[in-house]
Amino acid sequence: MGIVNIDDDLHEQLRRASKVSCRSINAQAVFWIKIGMLCETNPTLSFSEIIQREMNSAGVSAPALAMGDG
Repeated sequence: MGIVNIDDDLHEQLRRASKVSCRSINAQAVFWIKIGMLCETNPTLSFSEIIQREMNSAGVSAPALAMGDG
């Protein structure tokens, strides 16, 4: 494990995003790093496709939302 030095503005964005997603600041940084690596190594996949693949590989299955008649 090591220490990563990041810009103060990025740290502030991490802090804000972590509140929205109910993660610690460190967990939010890990999430962004992991997703960033997956995006760079799978440039043809969308963010949604990457998240779906990660959910599937973790054994998470959520029912699809039905579109209402409005």
